[in-house]
Amino acid sequence: MKLSKASWLLLIGGVVIIIFASLGTARFQQAREQNQLDEELSLTKQRLDELQLEGLSTQQEELESQLAQIESEVATIENHLSSSIENIEVIEALFVALAEATSVEVIEINSSSLTSKKVEEISFSALPFTVRVEGDVPNLLRFVRELSQKFPTNVVESIKMSIPEVIEGEEIEEPSAIIQLLIYTYQGD
Repeated sequence: MKLSKASWLLLIGGVVIIIFASLGTARFQQAREQNQLDEELSLTKQRLDELQLEGLSTQQEELESQLAQIESEVATIENHLSSSIENIEVIEALFVALAEATSVEVIEINSSSLTSKKVEEISFSALPFTVRVEGDVPNLLRFVRELSQKFPTNVVESIKMSIPEVIEGEEIEEPSAIIQLLIYTYQGD
């Protein structure tokens, strides 16, 4: 079967029309799917932004609450530190009273001059003390523990305990402790 030129042209034209129609339909479907995917992407981005904002606002509230609590604690500590060192004689009297309460004897109390210390941009005054006490070992340990409780702003820098050997027939010395400590006070802004 031989086709004429006109038939070939019509046949080729029909095939081209079918190809272009198929390509047009495919492109139309692709554009429609692209629009649908763009809408879904936009909606997903909007939901993600809302979720992130909710999470951040909750986190911000928690952090603000923690900050307020820390600021309150700092103010309490500053008040406590500023009132800690009023008078060296009062502190020495407290050492003696504490020694009596723990059944030890204060032998010597020394204090040098008030010094300034800075910790993370906060200025403190530090009053160094050296206290020598004598008594039974359990009472010496109790004195040190009570010292830390009665002066919460102090730092015990060193404790040197002397426990003499017991030798029969000889007079023995009592156990003693030399305690070096710093009592801090807040200097204010």
